[in-house]
Amino acid sequence: KQWYQRRVRGIELSMAEQKENAFQKQEVKGKNGGRYYKSIGLGYKTPNEAIFGTYIDKKCPFTGNVRIRGRILTGVVRKMKMNRTIVIRRNYLKYVPKYGRYEKRHKNLSVHLSPCFRDVNIGDTVTVGECRPLSKTVSFNVIKVFKAPGSQKKSFQKF
Repeated sequence: KQWYQRRVRGIELSMAEQKENAFQKQEVKGKNGGRYYKSIGLGYKTPNEAIFGTYIDKKCPFTGNVRIRGRILTGVVRKMKMNRTIVIRRNYLKYVPKYGRYEKRHKNLSVHLSPCFRDVNIGDTVTVGECRPLSKTVSFNVIKVFKAPGSQKKSFQKF
């Protein structure tokens, strides 16, 4: 056997993706040492990548130690420059009583993006759920992704 494989009760398992400096491991909560995953409820389906994937993310709502509770919001992906974190933009209207009209406003929100959502691009609409604070600015987790029209199977993209 090679160093990256091990045997658990007669089943051979290969080690998960290791992309961090510190060794990442998932707590063994699954049956017979299998991969642990859960349904977050609220009518949202667990992605296949969360069930059959090999990534390890302790902040993932499907495989990690995070519960979705509180608000469910939607927004458009604006930036993807952080590691496993994206910035979404939420547009809304504010009523101005003096003029009896509405003005456009927006808020940016930092959101944790689990590796189970593979092809997320700028412009996609995401549904996020509130969870415990994951860092100083992140308290939401992506739970569903809607592709932007025209973002499927682009053959050429600018640098």
